[in-house]
Order: sequence, then C-alpha cells, then structure tokens
Amino acid sequence: MLLFVPRSPCYRDCGMKLIINGEEKIFESAANVAELIAQLALKGDRIAVELNRDIVPRVNWSTAELHDGDRLEIVHFVGGGLR
Repeated sequence: MLLFVPRSPCYRDCGMKLIINGEEKIFESAANVAELIAQLALKGDRIAVELNRDIVPRVNWSTAELHDGDRLEIVHFVGGGLR
C-alpha cells in the first residue's frame, strides 16, 4: 500500500526560518548571531540583540547559535538628543 504524502512548497532544503523584529525571514545559513549580523550588513557597534527573549552580549555573538524558529529582536541605537 502506498501512502500519499503531500510535498511542502520547498522541494529542497528551504533554509532556516528566523523571526526578526516580528517578521519571518529565511536564511540559507546563519550559524550564530555574528554571522546573521554580517549577512544583514548591520554595524555591530550600533545595535543590541535579543535572542528568544534573552539579551546576547556582543562578546557572545559568535557563540550564540541560531536554530530554526528562533525569535530575535534587533534594536538600532540612534544618536541625538538635546543641544
């Protein structure tokens, strides 16, 4: 007896799904936060990163592994203020 299993929309490996600032994005590869920041072309000295509701210190970006379905919040610091 053959069992019919419908194919997913991806016939090959679709990559890793990450939810960044509430928006779902697919990445071919991003092993850790440092790689993700580089792929997003963000300046590391002007952002803060939260991974699954935990703040990731900049010194730990290269060891903070990413997994399918992880949720990240990336906050950009903006200069300015009163003169």
